Amino acid sequence: MFSVTYKVVTCNHRTNKMGAPAFRYAELFLRHQVTVFSSNYALYADMSARVMQILEQQAPAVEVYSIDEAFLDLSGTDALLTLPDWACALQQQIRQWTGIGVGIGLAPSKTLAKLANLAAKRWPATGGVVDLRDPARQQRLMTLMPIEDVWGVGRRLARRLRAEGIDTALALAKQDPRSIRQRYSVVLERTLRELRGEACQSLEAVSARQQIISSRSFGQRVESQASLQQAISHHISRAAEKLRADQRLARQLSISIRTGLFNPQEPSYSRHASACLPEPSDDSIELLRLGRRLLQQIWQPGYRYAKASVMLNDLYDRSSVQPDLFQTGTRMHPALMPLLDQINHSGRGRIFFASQGIDPDWQMKRAHLSPAYTTRWSDLPRVR
Repeated sequence: MFSVTYKVVTCNHRTNKMGAPAFRYAELFLRHQVTVFSSNYALYADMSARVMQILEQQAPAVEVYSIDEAFLDLSGTDALLTLPDWACALQQQIRQWTGIGVGIGLAPSKTLAKLANLAAKRWPATGGVVDLRDPARQQRLMTLMPIEDVWGVGRRLARRLRAEGIDTALALAKQDPRSIRQRYSVVLERTLRELRGEACQSLEAVSARQQIISSRSFGQRVESQASLQQAISHHISRAAEKLRADQRLARQLSISIRTGLFNPQEPSYSRHASACLPEPSDDSIELLRLGRRLLQQIWQPGYRYAKASVMLNDLYDRSSVQPDLFQTGTRMHPALMPLLDQINHSGRGRIFFASQGIDPDWQMKRAHLSPAYTTRWSDLPRVR
């Protein structure tokens, strides 16, 4: 099996870390005349869907790994005869049809394909395409890749491996699989075998997600419980909407709140709480009631909160849940929830719960929002 990873090519200043606050680099932006844009999630999702659609037209099996990455299985296709040329043609097609540059890694296993993709982004001389089907090339690249760059090796595991002198991808590939399994885990053993070119992870079909998360940083610090409750209610409503779209039910709700990370002068506070419903449900009202109780458990006055998150866990397919004869309320409002979703997606109006607030002051500020060229008629460029 051959896998191809797709990744949007990004350019980062070498000294800047992803996720760092923009205000820290205001001088750098001014000096280099950097144009700043706010997050535009609708645009990102739409462009991702367009790229994935192109990939699905070119390969018989595609695993969408994330919003900007996918694995392709080309087994049994004519593409294998001229794979590097095929990859370059795919790269050009995506750029021509979407304007997005991509990096492509070719390899006999997912882990090697991820390394090839990383090399395609890291070294511009590759032209964005790296072919790792040749074992000699695999070994040469793995000598250049620190252990932290191996897919699935986190920081803690990397420290343990480095303590044993396993500091590169090649050093891991040369270990004894049985010993690695005994000292670490079967997962790391599979990673080792994949680095040797043995495909241990097949492509996964599109499967239902195991959790649903709704989370945003606040536009300004929140100090009142009422404003924090509005934010939690908004995230619960959004998560429940996603849950119903997936035709699933959730049994567990978790919420978390925290203060800012970048101001050491302010006291810090971070807490989370979880609870289960009597039965799995997709009812927003049930979830909102539970969320209110959870917030009361973890709320502490005197802090300036910067972020709130909501997570739905323990998900079930709606058709596979057997109701409890002695419980009521699994679907308290079976007709109301679909009607609510229908109205909110019709484009004719928006209905929301009072607990979300009428004019919330906590919402993320996006003063530099780019136009939604592909999802909003009013944002289409005008040609004169």
